[in-house]
Amino acid sequence: MADKTPEPGSEEAIRAYKTILSQVIDQRPSGMRQRLADALGKHRSFVTQISSPAYSIPIPSKHLPAIFSVCHFSPAERDHFLAAYHQAHPGKMSVASGMRKTRHVSLIVPDFGDDKQNAALDRAVNDFIQKITSIAGKGGT
Repeated sequence: MADKTPEPGSEEAIRAYKTILSQVIDQRPSGMRQRLADALGKHRSFVTQISSPAYSIPIPSKHLPAIFSVCHFSPAERDHFLAAYHQAHPGKMSVASGMRKTRHVSLIVPDFGDDKQNAALDRAVNDFIQKITSIAGKGGT
């Protein structure tokens, strides 16, 4: 019982990396959770569930690149997070470690004057980008 390393897949192991994510988000400007929700094409409640150590719901590895990009993880924060993520999900590390470097692209789009329509457009753009990059990733680059 002297070993304090959490067991892979345990709630403690999941809580460890979610604590890191929560701290990173809390250090960023307000609105970060909403920006992350928009980037993931999800509701803000989903971001709350994946970023709160109080919830044992694991973060899907496919969301890691967007999380790192939107939350502007420093290299040290990313390394710390990935070490904890690997501890919690050893089999998922190949997906996380094989992530491509990402970059930020800004678009100017119309403001529809309606929050729901604007959010729908944001999700559609993000979905389109994810589909295009997944197709390009299968092309053997």
